[in-house]
Amino acid sequence: MSITAVLLPVFVQVGLTFVLLFWMGRSRIGLLKAGEVKVRDIALGERNWPDRVLKVTNAYHNQFELPVLFYAIVTLALITKKADLIFVVMSWMFVVTRLVHAGIHVTGNKVSQRFMAFLLGVLILMLMWIIFALRIFASELGV
Repeated sequence: MSITAVLLPVFVQVGLTFVLLFWMGRSRIGLLKAGEVKVRDIALGERNWPDRVLKVTNAYHNQFELPVLFYAIVTLALITKKADLIFVVMSWMFVVTRLVHAGIHVTGNKVSQRFMAFLLGVLILMLMWIIFALRIFASELGV
């Protein structure tokens, strides 16, 4: 696969992270400027932000949990030249689950739906790692 094809899902995942970051920042600054939130109220913790901002904040923070394993496997797959069409399709599937997860998080935040998106992403990513590991071991064994 081309480097572009392998990295495009990564760019979308990174884009999601930046969108959430700027959304969170804009929301927070707006509330501070409007006087709806005081600096002293949020200086020691994020729990004092209104629920609508906490949803975006939590969705943003989630982009530094599971996706770290995604970034790692993409890097390793590129280095070892183990990224093929199946890898790219699974990468897109993972990123779509992250987009859905974030979308649920910042809207109605229905936990059961959010969990299903999260679980599906976990299973896809775990399968990516298993396939990658098997390919590495198989190549070492000359299979």
